[in-house]
Amino acid sequence: MAMNETQPITAPGLSGDGHTEEAYWTFRETAQRERLLTYLLLGIFFGTLLVKSEVVSWFRIQEMFRFQSFHMYGILGSAVVVGAISVALIRRFGIKNVRGEPIEIKQKDVGRGYAPLLGGITFGLGWALLGACPGPLYALIGSGVTVMVVGLASAIAGAWAYGHLRPRLPH
Repeated sequence: MAMNETQPITAPGLSGDGHTEEAYWTFRETAQRERLLTYLLLGIFFGTLLVKSEVVSWFRIQEMFRFQSFHMYGILGSAVVVGAISVALIRRFGIKNVRGEPIEIKQKDVGRGYAPLLGGITFGLGWALLGACPGPLYALIGSGVTVMVVGLASAIAGAWAYGHLRPRLPH
């Protein structure tokens, strides 16, 4: 066979039926683009939902930390309830992921002593001072609050510092 000819391959879904390696990779790239587009659209929808429900509003977050409004507590509380019910259903019915593999939710060791308490306090202080938790930073930047780029850069620097110092920290 000459060097420039493509030969049939055997691959999932292409069991020697004359499809070439080029066609296989074209199919995979198209599927990957569709998946990425789906994730992008879901991210845009979720970001819009965060902005419209005012979850990313600095004023709403300050109201929460000052115990002046139930708005954020209601949203966070309903998220915890939905998450707990979802995990219970996944465990009870053995729900599988999109690839058909069983979803395994392992028990997490949250640690003992002061480490989880200090981590929670640090996270809460950062959230209160910045007026946003790390997740909605992208939605805030996307909605035009460009000063949050400083918060995002700080979050990235903090994650890098933790990664660098982690071997020296007690775990």
